[in-house]
Amino acid sequence: MTSSFYSLSSSHLQFLPLSLSLSTLPFRYSSIPTQKLHFCRKKLVTQMSNPTLNPNPNSDRLKELKEFDESKIGVKGLVDKGLTAIPSFFIHPLEPPNPEPKTRPGYKHSIPVVDFSAPRSTLVDQIHQASTTLGFFQIINHSVPVEAINRIVGSIKTFNEHPDKVKMKYYSRDMSRGVGYSTNFDLYNSKAASWRDTLQMRLGPTPPDWEHVPEVCRDAAIQWDKEVVKIGEELMGLLCEGLGVKEDRLKELSCLDARIMAAHYYPYCPQPELTKGLTPHTDPGVLTVLVQNEVTGLQVKFGDDWVDLEPIPGAIIINIGDILQIISNDEYKSVEHRVLANPFQEPRVSVAVFFNPSQRENSFGPLPELISDEKPAVYREFVFMDYMRRFFSKELDGKTLTNYYRVSNQI
Repeated sequence: MTSSFYSLSSSHLQFLPLSLSLSTLPFRYSSIPTQKLHFCRKKLVTQMSNPTLNPNPNSDRLKELKEFDESKIGVKGLVDKGLTAIPSFFIHPLEPPNPEPKTRPGYKHSIPVVDFSAPRSTLVDQIHQASTTLGFFQIINHSVPVEAINRIVGSIKTFNEHPDKVKMKYYSRDMSRGVGYSTNFDLYNSKAASWRDTLQMRLGPTPPDWEHVPEVCRDAAIQWDKEVVKIGEELMGLLCEGLGVKEDRLKELSCLDARIMAAHYYPYCPQPELTKGLTPHTDPGVLTVLVQNEVTGLQVKFGDDWVDLEPIPGAIIINIGDILQIISNDEYKSVEHRVLANPFQEPRVSVAVFFNPSQRENSFGPLPELISDEKPAVYREFVFMDYMRRFFSKELDGKTLTNYYRVSNQI
C-alpha cells in the first residue's frame, strides 16, 4: 500500500471531480480560490491563480479558523459530513521556497529494525549506529505486549469515531487539566492547517484529571504509560551506554519523568495532494516512543529525500529528539519527519509519547563528559522552560530549536 500523495485508489475516484456538500457545515466555508481542476495520469492536478495563504490576524482566514475551531467537529467531522473539497486554510503552498525533496518509495531497509532479543552489546551497537545517522529505528521482540499496543491504538480509533456530539464535550485547547482534544495545536500559528485531529494528555510527572479523559481511552492510557516508562528506561540506558556515559545518566537528568502523549487520528482526505497530515519537523524532547496501525504515511528525511517508514506489526518506533541531540553534543541526530495526508478510506492512527526532563527550571546543554578540546560544546546551555516556550510559540516546522542554540548561531 503506497503512501504517495498522488496514489488515489479507484474507490477514491468517486469523489472527483469535486462536488461540494457544504450546507450542513456549522461554519462558513470558503472553497479553493480561483482554481482549475483536471486529471493527468489519474492524478488530480490543481492550478491556482493565487495560492498564497494570508496569516494576517485581521484576515478572513482567521475568522474561518475560529469558526472551524469553535464548531468542535474537527477534521473527522468534516469527512463525516461528506465534504469533498478541503477548506482553504488546509491548503499548503504548492511551490515552497525550497523545492520539496522527492519521495523514495521502497527504501524499507533504510529505517533500521533492531531485534531486542539480541545480546546487549549488539543492541548498544545497533541503536548507536541508528541514532548517529538516521535518528529513527523500529524495535521488535521487545518486552511490551502486542495486546497493549493494539489496545491503546484501538481506543484512540474508537474515540475519534464516536459521534460529534460525544467528542465535542472534550474538544478544548486548554491543557490545564492535563488533557486536550483539538485539530492542530499550532492551528493559529501555522501558515496552513494539517489534516488530523489529536487527543493530547500529560502522563507524568503529574497525571491528567482522568475525568476529563475520554472514558474509552482511560484504562488503555494508564496501562500504556506503564509500558512506555519501562521500555523508555531500557532505551535510555542503551543510548547512554552507546555514548560511553553511565547507564542512568539520562534518568538522573529527569528525562524519564515528564511524558506527553499525542494520539493522532488521520481520517481520509479527499484532496491529499493539497495538504499534509503533519508538516516536516523534529521532536523537541529527549526521546519519542511511537506505535501506529497498519496505514502508511510516516516519512523520515534521509539526505535530501523522504523515506517511507513501513509499519511492522507489533513494532515500536523510536526517534531521537532535539534535546538528546544537544545533550549528546551532536553525536545523536534528531531528524525531520512528516506524515502525508491520508488518501485511504481506512484512518491512520498513531500514538506518540514524548519524554522530556521534569526539571523545568534547570539548565541543559551538552554533557560535560562529552566535551573535550578535540570536541568542544556545539550548543550553549538553556533553561528547559524557555526552550519549550520557544517551541510552542511557533508553528511546527523544521529544526529551528537545535539551530537556534548552536554556539555558532548569533541570533
